[in-house]
Amino acid sequence: MGAPRNLHVAAASLWVGALSVLHFLVAVSGFEPDFLYPLENVTVAQGRDATFTCVVNNLGGYRVAWIKADTKAILAIHEHVITNNARLSVTHNDYNTWTLNIRSVKREDRGQYMCQVNTDPMKMQTAFLEVVIPPDIVYEETSGDMMVPEGGSAKLVCKARGYPKPRIVWRREDGGEIIARGGPSGKSRLTSVEGEMLTLTKVTRSEMGAYLCIAANGVPPSVSKRMMLHVHFHPLIQVPNQLVGAPANTDVTLQCHVEASPKAINYWTRENGEMIISNDKYFMTEINNSYYSVQMRLVIRRFHKSDLGGYKCISKNSIGDAEGNIRLYEMEMQERTETEEDTLPEENTDEASSNNRLYNGFQGSLTEPGDNKVRADIDSSTSTGTPSIRIRAADFLRSGHLLLMLLLF
Repeated sequence: MGAPRNLHVAAASLWVGALSVLHFLVAVSGFEPDFLYPLENVTVAQGRDATFTCVVNNLGGYRVAWIKADTKAILAIHEHVITNNARLSVTHNDYNTWTLNIRSVKREDRGQYMCQVNTDPMKMQTAFLEVVIPPDIVYEETSGDMMVPEGGSAKLVCKARGYPKPRIVWRREDGGEIIARGGPSGKSRLTSVEGEMLTLTKVTRSEMGAYLCIAANGVPPSVSKRMMLHVHFHPLIQVPNQLVGAPANTDVTLQCHVEASPKAINYWTRENGEMIISNDKYFMTEINNSYYSVQMRLVIRRFHKSDLGGYKCISKNSIGDAEGNIRLYEMEMQERTETEEDTLPEENTDEASSNNRLYNGFQGSLTEPGDNKVRADIDSSTSTGTPSIRIRAADFLRSGHLLLMLLLF
């Protein structure tokens, strides 16, 4: 401690002595030093380099000194560094420019700096060094991943340091809305929330997901922390189709939609409780739709009569369980039936075409109420080997000559 103090005392004495001599020289020459440009303030991020430039005309035999104004400490005189700080240096361009360089700036370097010329009275100019610090998350004071039951509350905390003081903003990672409840405006949906604490009340499963705490103070880079909010609830199963039909020898797919948190164990069984496993007959898949939603699929290959009956999709987690029921039945393949035109003899084609033109565009049943018995009699005549009579009877039915048709019979 003694050596640096003695060094400062010696430097101050030298400065006073030089001032007296130079005052005499100026009086003889008639020119006094003058600052050409003002000393400019500097803002620099911690760890970067800072530079102050002082331009003096007509310096003559005077000396330029650099002083830390707030501590009154002499840093350098002319090109000689006085302070015991290896990060400081002074350069001179051999004309009128003196530069103070501070390498790897620290927070304690912040303050007022003075470029001084030892005239009488003294001439000087000052500038401020602002040291800014990029934001940094204080992890020991910041929340981590959190679990909360559905309907409960969650408080997420994010602390950050830096200079200026960082601004904290909350966003959802998926870009979804943050739901604020209980405020003056009641329930509100926001894309972002500012503040060190994010409070969520009456939490629902739709609010489950990743939340980002973003800290920024204008000094790059901004920083963020990701927090996962887990909302726990017992499984819920929705069955889109509870009754599914399929033709024999085809593949049929059964589906169930499951919502559960924490993640559930999902499986299929037959109605008798027999668990279904994946093999050549059964193929099971799960498709994740969100953090808590899953679509269960069961493909039954080459559907057979033995596959008829009930199926269950079951979901279980640490909170509870749920099941859905699906019944599978066989659908008969619909075969194409012949039209009346396909069975008409060639000699009656023109007559049938005429009748078709007559009824073209008619929508609905051609059979009037009370005609069912007549049509049944006509159909029965086909089995007796008199198709021509059936055709004429049909024609008469279309044209409304019911009385003549009865006389023929």
